[in-house]
Amino acid sequence: MLEENIDYYINEDGNFVFTDAYHLKRGYCCKNKCLHCPWKYGKADDDEQIKK
Repeated sequence: MLEENIDYYINEDGNFVFTDAYHLKRGYCCKNKCLHCPWKYGKADDDEQIKK
């Protein structure tokens, strides 16, 4: 069972946003570039951000 403010929260647009805790419980990356992806899928590396 999902718990609000632990596994997800509802943003200002009324959308469910899954947290990194939820993703870690699920155990794998869905490769949808989730906002709180603990595997950082689709996120730029820190080195790339420094170069720009």
